[in-house]
Amino acid sequence: MPTTLSVNVNAIAGLRNRRDLPWPNVEHFGRIALEAGAHGLTVHPRPDQRHVRFTDLPILRALIDDEFPQAEFNIEGYPSEDFLVLCEKTEPEQVTLVPDDPSQATSDHGWNFRRDRALLEKVVERLKKKGMRVSLFADGDGDAEAVAIARQVGADRIELYTGPYGGCFDQPEKAAEIVEMLGRTADAAMEHGLQVNAGHDLTVANLPALIRRIPALAEVSIGHALTADALEHGMAETVKRFLRACGQKA
Repeated sequence: MPTTLSVNVNAIAGLRNRRDLPWPNVEHFGRIALEAGAHGLTVHPRPDQRHVRFTDLPILRALIDDEFPQAEFNIEGYPSEDFLVLCEKTEPEQVTLVPDDPSQATSDHGWNFRRDRALLEKVVERLKKKGMRVSLFADGDGDAEAVAIARQVGADRIELYTGPYGGCFDQPEKAAEIVEMLGRTADAAMEHGLQVNAGHDLTVANLPALIRRIPALAEVSIGHALTADALEHGMAETVKRFLRACGQKA
């Protein structure tokens, strides 16, 4: 199966939130992305609502349900009680759990699966009882034992944290080393029956090498680079560029 693209609209929401005005409209750009062929939308509703607001979630849920029923809604976040209730109300197809401190600017590491095993086991069970697929943010450091724990706590997928790979945009040899390490992590995950997603600082330029190394990569979630490219190419054309980078016709 080809790698699917979920468009993270947090950067669009963050730009909107700079003013007390309704634009850029998150629903509008989500619609453009889905019309252009994106397979889903991703949001990360942080407690301070500095990006996506809680009120955006039912609007995006309705957009998918009413106009793009084949698409998926992916909600990312730290599994606080408030976040879990938000997921239960919104019923996304996928929940991606991240170990973020609320004060972090953005996600920058995966779970410590050994330390956080009991927490994750409880949370994953709760979400899966509601019919949601659960993905756990994971460091792409080749730790086979860690991804085995991810499977043991009941997760369906891991999402490889690709920030270090994106940060090597001007260091091709280092980037190749990191891709190989990400690939080893993905191999171990798939050996344990997990599917593999990836996200953070992925671009049109660096996606092809990642997918060549992990041809069974299920999904990429992309926001920052996609939104930046949309300033130059427009949202619809940018989505098509990223789809082509994923190896799809667009």
